[in-house]
Amino acid sequence: MKLNKKQQARNGKIDANKVYPLADAIEILREFGSHKFDETLEIAVKLGIDVAKADQNIRGMLSLPNGTGKKVRVAVITNGKEEDAKKAGADVIGGEELIDKIAGGFMEFDRVIATPDMMPKMAKVARVLGPKGMMPNPKLGTVTNNIADAVKTAKAGQIEYRAEKKGIIHAGMGKMSFKTEQLVENVNALMDQLKKVKPASSKGQYILGVAVSTTQGPGLKVTV
Repeated sequence: MKLNKKQQARNGKIDANKVYPLADAIEILREFGSHKFDETLEIAVKLGIDVAKADQNIRGMLSLPNGTGKKVRVAVITNGKEEDAKKAGADVIGGEELIDKIAGGFMEFDRVIATPDMMPKMAKVARVLGPKGMMPNPKLGTVTNNIADAVKTAKAGQIEYRAEKKGIIHAGMGKMSFKTEQLVENVNALMDQLKKVKPASSKGQYILGVAVSTTQGPGLKVTV
């Protein structure tokens, strides 16, 4: 198979077996980035956990120090906190009628926040929102009566981290238009958080490997 110029340059610049310092890896990835859109720096962290065990099924929310660079559309489902949601900048606001609209296929949002009194009525959209990771959850701060703070936090650059089947965490760390030091700060914030939530029952090496890539670029193993 004939390689194009970009692939040839990539093969000459990148060593698939090498573990790069994070800042160096980001600089290398910039050379192979797309000029058509602002790509996201993606991270994959392999953890030494067994997600089949309930206490090792790591999941949570984290506000990145420099945000994500992504506009987050927030939907609020409430009966009584509509004004708070509006003032905080929520994009979609409603009660039972919004739940029915979502059940009918409406999905013009990225995050859903609900007040506790609306959760029993959310059952009808659990199969729609659940697989997309958007079902409100008290542990993630998306079921709350403090709607204003929840909306502001979601829009300020909060990410959800969640261990997948093989114990891998995937997350976006910000746009490649960010300064390298900003991306490094965001990655370090995630790594610090993952260390804090290490399950007590997890034995042996906890962080098995870390790799970064851009939306359409190659992946590099890194040390953080």
